[in-house]
Amino acid sequence: MAGKPNRQRGRPKAFHDKTEQNTIQSLDRAMNVLQALAAHEGISLSQLSDTMEQSPATLYRVLTTLAQHRIAEFDEAAQLWHVGSGAFSIGSAFLRRTSVVERARPVLRQLMQDTGETANLGVESGEQVMFVSQVETHATIRAFFPPGTLSPMHASGIGKALLAFFPEDRLRKWLRNHTLERFTGTTIVAEPALLAELRYIRARGIAIDNEERSSGMRCVAAPVFNVFAEPVAGLSVSGPVSRMDDATVARFGGLVRDAAARLSEAVGGRKPQSE
Repeated sequence: MAGKPNRQRGRPKAFHDKTEQNTIQSLDRAMNVLQALAAHEGISLSQLSDTMEQSPATLYRVLTTLAQHRIAEFDEAAQLWHVGSGAFSIGSAFLRRTSVVERARPVLRQLMQDTGETANLGVESGEQVMFVSQVETHATIRAFFPPGTLSPMHASGIGKALLAFFPEDRLRKWLRNHTLERFTGTTIVAEPALLAELRYIRARGIAIDNEERSSGMRCVAAPVFNVFAEPVAGLSVSGPVSRMDDATVARFGGLVRDAAARLSEAVGGRKPQSE
């Protein structure tokens, strides 16, 4: 009817109200329990109680409810709670939002074969990098990022590759909201230094994680773009410094950049025009 404002479908009027009165306390507690399970390779009820500072009886009710939906599982022999298969099924819906993950598999396999190192695909999630797919090398010493692993943007090859192609206003907002935490002696923790690094990455199209997140491991990454020339994912190869010296990193750079360009093309993306 004319004169009536359009209401966004799927959102109530109070959508932007994040106060306690507009949240469900029991659901919020269940989400916190699920996050705690995900952070451990199995955890006992007493350990969970200590970690979350809540009563075992309350947490047991949450766990049994999650278990009914297969979101949590209990190992009788070890007396430990784990994330259940139902959580994976639900989480997989995230991957179906885009064809990038599906289209990336053959590209990742080829990239691993070309370099002999582990090939990774990551996307931005909650202003961090989340690894969503990986093809591991057959070498005994290798990088391993299980799907769902999160990494800080400023200390990740994929993260820096994405940041380098953020619009200026989005990058500034990200910098305002984040502390550049130090993880190793080579982590970039000064904003001017990071901005200079991002300009260099944008100019050459590849980013290098030079032991900035984990000592002894290096990574070469490049961004993947969508149809709007926006960075939506990143490809990388990771390996130990013993196999990834400067000459090898330089050679891998071209391979990773070409692989990212092929994936961008496969999803209908395009690289931003040079400034």
